Amino acid sequence: MYASLQGQENYTVPPTQTALVDPAVIRAAGQIYYTYCEVHPEIAGQPSGVAISRLTYRGKVIFTQHPVLLPQECFIPLQQIESYMY
Repeated sequence: MYASLQGQENYTVPPTQTALVDPAVIRAAGQIYYTYCEVHPEIAGQPSGVAISRLTYRGKVIFTQHPVLLPQECFIPLQQIESYMY
């Protein structure tokens, strides 16, 4: 099923695999997440990660498990952000 998607820009990575993401994007996602936590300590609920643009490094904290992304965006799960920071 996934072999037919090779060569396309936007494809879904199978759930058992992790996509390779530029470390600078992960660092930027971490900054977005930690800034969000400092500015909004009263917000209840566990975020699932950060949707971030690979071009501008602008992003938003996401609370759903399956976010809808723009073509230039990628989703960095919270576990990946935390493991990269520590």
